[in-house]
Amino acid sequence: MCAGCMDAPRARSLPIYISRKVPPMHGDTILLMTFVLALVAAFAGGLVARALRLPPLVGYLLGGLAVGPFTPGFIGDSQAMNQLSEVGVMFMMFGTGLHFSLKDLAQVKGIAVPGAIIQIVLGTLAGYGLAQAFGWSAQAGIMLGLSVSIASTVVLIKNLTDEGLYQTRGGRIATGWLIVEDLATVLILVVLPVVFGPGEVEPAQLAGQIGVALTKTAAFVLLMLVVGSKALPWLLDHIERSCPRELFQLAVVVVALGTAMLASVAFDLSVALGAFLAGVVVSGDKLSHRIAAEAIPFQDLFSIIFFASVGMMVNPAILAAHLPELLALVALIMVGKWLINMVLGMAFSVGVETSLTIASGLSQIGEFSFIIGQTGMALGILSADQYSLILGGAVVSIALNTFVFKLAGPAAHAIHSRPGLARFYERHAKAPEPVACDMCGHVVVVGYGSAGESVVDALTRLDVSCLVVERDLETAEAAQAAGAHILVGDAANSEVLRHAHLDQARVLAIAMSHEHSAEKIASEARAANPDIKIVTRADTAAGVAALVEAGADEVVRPELEGGIELLRHTLIDLGYRPKQISGCVERLRESGYEALGETSRTKRIQAFERMVSTMSDIDIQWASVGEGAAGKSLSQLDVRGRTGAQAVALRRAGSVQPFVNPAAPLQVGDVLGLMGTVEQTEAAEHLLA
Repeated sequence: MCAGCMDAPRARSLPIYISRKVPPMHGDTILLMTFVLALVAAFAGGLVARALRLPPLVGYLLGGLAVGPFTPGFIGDSQAMNQLSEVGVMFMMFGTGLHFSLKDLAQVKGIAVPGAIIQIVLGTLAGYGLAQAFGWSAQAGIMLGLSVSIASTVVLIKNLTDEGLYQTRGGRIATGWLIVEDLATVLILVVLPVVFGPGEVEPAQLAGQIGVALTKTAAFVLLMLVVGSKALPWLLDHIERSCPRELFQLAVVVVALGTAMLASVAFDLSVALGAFLAGVVVSGDKLSHRIAAEAIPFQDLFSIIFFASVGMMVNPAILAAHLPELLALVALIMVGKWLINMVLGMAFSVGVETSLTIASGLSQIGEFSFIIGQTGMALGILSADQYSLILGGAVVSIALNTFVFKLAGPAAHAIHSRPGLARFYERHAKAPEPVACDMCGHVVVVGYGSAGESVVDALTRLDVSCLVVERDLETAEAAQAAGAHILVGDAANSEVLRHAHLDQARVLAIAMSHEHSAEKIASEARAANPDIKIVTRADTAAGVAALVEAGADEVVRPELEGGIELLRHTLIDLGYRPKQISGCVERLRESGYEALGETSRTKRIQAFERMVSTMSDIDIQWASVGEGAAGKSLSQLDVRGRTGAQAVALRRAGSVQPFVNPAAPLQVGDVLGLMGTVEQTEAAEHLLA
């Protein structure tokens, strides 16, 4: 790729990449058509990517490519979509701020902070060198190097959870490493417009402009930490208590986007920094989980729009025409960064497995590389062709990154087979941590909501080994604090479930409320261990049938069981006898669990109900002693002989005596507990009165 075709003149705004012919339609509907068709294409691409076991992000990019100006068919308005993608950037950075944790970073700061900084420097230099080989300008080379040096947090966490490595030492270091990279990206986005802005400036003037930019940044950060950290949580707390849910959702969106625009308009900073700090200041609020839950749908939607808009900018013809350059860039991203991180792992002596986890997770580039590339185009440093090359490298590296993790095992074996090389990695390394836990005969609990928490709490009290599989990290950490082992990830993903040691487990308890996911989990578990007992929950009778077909042994319907208890208490309050109540309960439960058939659970329930039914003629009635019986004993009254009822307890002066002396005289105000049939206890009550 020659310097002439790849360099671009400076420009202040993002250029229009191609002169396109818009198909006949009303001018005011082109954005709507682009938006809708881009989502449809991204949805289709995501389904195809999932079927091919690729990250959905790859499908979103290809969906955008399908409606872009470089492929046949509908030609979307890429410039309008690019403006919508800015909202995606804001929400992604807001989500990053919400999950930013100084505590997590502090635990691995000795490796993650210097490692990330060194890797950014080395990656930037390597990218700059490759750009020079391509004949790019020095400024374009720096932009390529920065884009190459930043990995994708989304892709890293997805692959770590899929491989069951998220909570290992290597996973924690890699995550902290990327937190540092994200913070560095925020700083880079602040400095780039100053360094590469229009016009030539003297070094002293450039230093002054950088100083002004950093001063504005410091002022905005101070404003957010001092004022925003009090005002924004107060506002959200007040709205949550006094307003409908939709207003709280809107408040979350306003906080994210409004703060981003404040940073841009009032402080001349990037919207990414504003959104990031908005997430940081509300992350410590007691409503942070609720805020994150409300922001996730918007974040997911506009992130998809962002990736689709990026895909619209990819020109397959450019990539095909410069295939050698694309392959060289992919090699640098996947092989070059892998080697850099393996060398750093050796230098920090973190161990072979930890080094391989870090190197595998960071051998890709993603969303922040796109943002840096877009900044380069807006500043006129990168041409559309150069940006397409960066996008192509990102798509290929994301698609192949999951396979890099598959090579970690053979690579570890190869390193350990060379003791001299392995010693460099293991000099100061901690003992390797197991992926999950070394257990046998444990119980696997999927989901740590209210139901899962109750199960884990009871099993922990009984000293039964428990492994909780939970996709939310903070929720999983709560389970760990309660005494359970944890595996972070989506159990509906068979790759995650593979690390739960189902072949050694006794019981799988699926406590999540999503029936379709539970079906998949039950099916995968039954295939992994035909003898495991699977207990799960369902909301409907159809769900019970589907789960039984998927391999579940026992299914509980929480709403049905709650309804049964409501019915039981209602009938008691209406004065119905135990036999009548048990009959109603048995009929209701049998109809609700009809799909289970003659399973062990059904037999146990029916046996219990029959036992209750046989005892239903026996009633316990409390009867007061009247004046006519006062002073006489049970033997003198011959209560048992005359009525058939047996006195089993005596309540006198507020205390209860479980045994009654038949020769002791009774007193007025005594209350006797009588056991017998309804007719017997009623006769004894009449005698005592």
